[in-house]
Amino acid sequence: MATLLHRLGRFSFRRRGRVVALWLLLLALLGGAAALFSGPTTDQFKMPGTESQRAMDSLKKEFPQASGGTGSIVIAAPKGEKLKPAQVAPVVEEAAHVDGVTAAVDPFKARSISPDGRYALVQVQFDTGAQEVTDAQRADFEKVGADARGIRVEHGGEVMTSKVEVGSTEVLGVLVAAVVLVMTFGSLVAAGMTLLNALIGVGAGMAGLYALSSAVELTSTAPILALMLGLAVGIDYSLFITSRYRHFLTEGVEPEEAAGRAAGTAGSAVVFAGATVVIALAGLGVVGIPFLTVMGLAAAGTVAVAVLVALTLLPAVLGFVGHRVLPRKQRNAEPNGSGSESGSRSGNGNGNGSGNGNSNGSESSSKEAFGFRWGRAVLRARIPLLLVGVVGLGALALPTQDMRLALPDASTAATDSPARKAYDLTSEGFGEGFNGRLLAVVSGDDAMSTGAAAKQAIAKIKSVDGVLAVAPPQFNKEKTTALLAVIPKDGPTAATTEDAVHDIRDQVAGIKGADISLTGMTALGIDVSEQLADALPVYLLLVVGLSILLLMLVFRSLLVPLKAALGFLLTVGATFGITVAVFQQGHLAGLVGLDTSGPLVSFLPILLIGILFGLAMDYEVFLVSRMREDFVHGAEASQATVNGMGYNGRVVTAAALIMASVFGGFVFMEDPIIKSIGFALAVGVLVDAFIVRMTLVPAVMSLLGRAAWWLPRPLQRALPNLDIEGEKLQERTVPAQREREDVRV
Repeated sequence: MATLLHRLGRFSFRRRGRVVALWLLLLALLGGAAALFSGPTTDQFKMPGTESQRAMDSLKKEFPQASGGTGSIVIAAPKGEKLKPAQVAPVVEEAAHVDGVTAAVDPFKARSISPDGRYALVQVQFDTGAQEVTDAQRADFEKVGADARGIRVEHGGEVMTSKVEVGSTEVLGVLVAAVVLVMTFGSLVAAGMTLLNALIGVGAGMAGLYALSSAVELTSTAPILALMLGLAVGIDYSLFITSRYRHFLTEGVEPEEAAGRAAGTAGSAVVFAGATVVIALAGLGVVGIPFLTVMGLAAAGTVAVAVLVALTLLPAVLGFVGHRVLPRKQRNAEPNGSGSESGSRSGNGNGNGSGNGNSNGSESSSKEAFGFRWGRAVLRARIPLLLVGVVGLGALALPTQDMRLALPDASTAATDSPARKAYDLTSEGFGEGFNGRLLAVVSGDDAMSTGAAAKQAIAKIKSVDGVLAVAPPQFNKEKTTALLAVIPKDGPTAATTEDAVHDIRDQVAGIKGADISLTGMTALGIDVSEQLADALPVYLLLVVGLSILLLMLVFRSLLVPLKAALGFLLTVGATFGITVAVFQQGHLAGLVGLDTSGPLVSFLPILLIGILFGLAMDYEVFLVSRMREDFVHGAEASQATVNGMGYNGRVVTAAALIMASVFGGFVFMEDPIIKSIGFALAVGVLVDAFIVRMTLVPAVMSLLGRAAWWLPRPLQRALPNLDIEGEKLQERTVPAQREREDVRV
């Protein structure tokens, strides 16, 4: 692999004009396709095979007028007063005339008036699904009652779900990433080139995604997740290759050869790291949930583009900038090695070889880099650090045992949003259960059997603990389908509501003469959460098994993959614990702009496992590949560990800060889903990079010594040699380099 990527890097360097032009043309074509063919995104979560989804599908067929999106208008009189029909009637009339509304129910006729007479709830039915309601229709609905005097009017329901959009806060993460790049490289040219390279990759990936959105239904979170990951890995992958290119330049290697070697060594690690992210994200398809599969594939696509950009466009751009990627004071400095890297492999007692790194990341100063000093410090205190690290991460994981999952509802929306105002006003007047209405669908062969089954269902549902009320049945024209509105006592995400859903299904299961199923957004959310919770252990086992297999291929070791998998589990546990403590238990919630705590979004854990697995393996590969690289080339095991920390520790640190900054920029979005994903990923990256990879990994590697690279002979013969460390490349390029030096002499 290293030899192939070395050739690709040199080719891109030599044909830099054509490569850059090709990428710009591709970006323009994809942008045009996105403008022409992009389709709308959706916030609807479909769950094929679940009872709630089957009931919704049946409702669209048998009772279409009741299958559209719903809205609710909450009306409140001033404190101490009661609503009068004359105050409510104009609001109902205005709602009925909104384009797309098929019915607006008078609360005095439907008896949806609070016991004290102060609150009224107007149910509004649209003729299309909530996702098909246009922005104009939604705006007209929100204006209903705006001219009402002496009463408060708020608008909520499914149709008021706001679309997730990228705002200015995400740019802050990119700006922080730019600052980290400048501090890491000590060169505006290197930082700007790296960031521009990543932005082109993200632009191409996102344009391609939107170009496909007319043919594939995308949830509104899918493009945001793709943008989040594409930016983070795009910057990081370019950072790793550029850093290795700079290192070769300081050793006296010619720019074209330096680009080739950087692509062959660091590029090999980038390919593997990117492949693990792509495989983990694409593996979300095994869960069998369409919207999650699409989210995973969308993000995997942008990551794959980021890898291609780093391997082709980056060497081409390096061809234009040449030595300007180095700080000014180093451009004319004498090379610190022969260009063969032999000095850096010598494994001398100093651990710095021919160039031990410095504060600007060039590895060419006489002052030893912090990574070497940190590596030695970890080796000296490895036992205490291991104990403190493992126990500390275990303690952070404790809140995970109380983790609850649910689809988000308006209770976690921003307090000043229309949906949240309507939710709070409904809870104030009627109780939280009115925000989590359930729908029991009764389908029979004829009117008599349907009516009899509906009557029995009402009696049984009323007897269930956690049920507040059951509305009279609504029948379709043929009277073969009846719809029963069920009001739970508590909110949509409450544990008692979840119990009530299961109890209702158990109670009505024995009714003869009709098929009865429970649906509604609340029931659908519970079904989604349970299916995801069931799939979580299977997916975790798949990911851990995959990590062991892939790392065994890369490092040709048995213990290194096991150590990496255990470290990944520590990262995941601590990340879950911190996220639960903040988003579910409400500790320090104000720091992330969270108005109200609640259950985690149901697909967050499985999504987090997939993404963090890929990112954790990134850092594992970039650090340990350099350790193996030096070990293969003759360094002692402990010295190879120190060298890996010294040469790549600073770059991994910068990469983690960049990723955390990009993810952290999404924490300030109002949408609770994106906020929690951004927070969890930022925390996970920091925990994995600084505690697990930069501390626990070198401590364990030093304890294992040479045994870390042991592999049973049968596996040695069976496993292919991917040459991630570039040993074959070293054998081919070093003699050629020496011949050129002899000719010059």
